[in-house]
Amino acid sequence: MKKFFKNNILLIIFLLILSIISLLNMFNAKLISPTYNNAFIKQLIWFIIGFIILLLCQKLKFKKLFKYSLYFYLFTIILLILVLFLGNDVNGAKCWLNILGFSFQPSELAKLSLSLYLVNIATNTKLKTFKDELKIILKLLFLTLIPSILVFLEPDTGAIINFLIILLVVILSLKLNKWWYIIGFGLLILGLSSFFVLYFFFQDTLIKLIGTSFFYRMDRLINFAQGNSYQLENALITIGASSFFGIGLNKILLYIPEAPTDFFFAFSIGNYGTFSAIIICLSFIIIDLFLIYKTNKNKSKSIKTFAYTYIAIFIFHQIYNISMNLGLLPIMGIPLPFLSYGGTNTLINFLFLGIILNLCI
Repeated sequence: MKKFFKNNILLIIFLLILSIISLLNMFNAKLISPTYNNAFIKQLIWFIIGFIILLLCQKLKFKKLFKYSLYFYLFTIILLILVLFLGNDVNGAKCWLNILGFSFQPSELAKLSLSLYLVNIATNTKLKTFKDELKIILKLLFLTLIPSILVFLEPDTGAIINFLIILLVVILSLKLNKWWYIIGFGLLILGLSSFFVLYFFFQDTLIKLIGTSFFYRMDRLINFAQGNSYQLENALITIGASSFFGIGLNKILLYIPEAPTDFFFAFSIGNYGTFSAIIICLSFIIIDLFLIYKTNKNKSKSIKTFAYTYIAIFIFHQIYNISMNLGLLPIMGIPLPFLSYGGTNTLINFLFLGIILNLCI
């Protein structure tokens, strides 16, 4: 265990810094809504459990984890199906299962199982011919499509993006013939072009094809810049009105309904000023570089690919959430890792890190 702390002290220090920033903001969250009265205590418990998971992972043997990834994948698919029937409805979305009084989000666990299973398939498939490459691409697409459809029905757009990032990283790791990437890029452009043609000129047809619910979700994303939401307006006002060190404990600068979750970055700036934003960004940069350095030192292709699926998701969440808080990207349920309020996301992040550090020894 001493060796673990010695080799990963930089990561642990900045994880602790992010944890402290999160807890300081959760202390103020009770002023947002009674819903967050116990946010500080709950977040503290999740961080304690998270750090315990990080340490316990170093005692386990994960070398055979990829071997059993199929069973893990099937288990999470079952959970994703169950949540559609037994899940708690929160703001029109069924994303959480209630287990012994605790809310659990299966789509977060699906990130881990999908990463492991796709990486296992990719690294154990020999690609000798064009036909072999086509088979592996179709197989990876199909396996990603299953959980994507299930979370689409919840609905959870953020989870679908996570799954697509995992798929992209795994496909890039295969080093396929360049024509596959050209074809893929061409199909993406064609698909987006077709969607926007239908959206702007044949909306009735588009609604029939994708359904009313999904159409209005896309409509909100496309038109986000035409009229800022109440949350975003208050977030931008908060950022603009804050001082370098903020207003401190037990006060809030302005009401933002989802402040402890999606709008944590703006909430933190309002509470603890631009200084907290600098510390958050610096902490993320150092953790990102540490993980990339740690991953590149490993010679195993499967371990490197698995680590990069998490790194890609981790960095995407940072960039998207902060950009969303600044009004640069559409509002979507993309939490800020190790900061936003939420147990499942926090614990899965710790579990990902624990497995990566274990495998990258």
